[in-house]
Amino acid sequence: MATAKKSSAKKAAKKAVAKKAVAKTVAKKAVAKKAPAKKKPAPKKKSPFGAKFVGEMKARLIEERAKYLHSAEEYRAEADALLEGREPGDVQFDEESGEGDTLAVERERDLALSAQAQTAVAEIDAALDRIEKGVYGVCITSSLPIPQERLRAIPWAGQRVEYKVGGLGRR
Repeated sequence: MATAKKSSAKKAAKKAVAKKAVAKTVAKKAVAKKAPAKKKPAPKKKSPFGAKFVGEMKARLIEERAKYLHSAEEYRAEADALLEGREPGDVQFDEESGEGDTLAVERERDLALSAQAQTAVAEIDAALDRIEKGVYGVCITSSLPIPQERLRAIPWAGQRVEYKVGGLGRR
């Protein structure tokens, strides 16, 4: 039994030494792991245009936004007005009204135009946000400058023509 006690004591001693070695390596790794150096975010490309041009475009964007917002509200109101004086199931199939309900067609058209105007408002808001961030006039796809002529025609444009149409830039 004395040998059994000695061998179990040796095993316990070996385990203790192994635990100490593991503890030392963990401690060394903890010391070696310093806080990782913070990487600076890649600098966003600044607007290639001067403050005068950007200010002019911002004024146009605000004006266009008001127009599109007004149009969206008008089309929505027209679509709602078409429903007011009508009972569900009122459909005429005679010579005067054609085949089907023209009011439903007009209402769908008004709703579609309202949705298009709302989409334009969202695009204008995105352009105004780019102005605030200082990246107005930079293509969101390629980071290349958008030509001034394009921005004068469509002030809320966020992409160069070749990327917008999906043609040359994507091949």
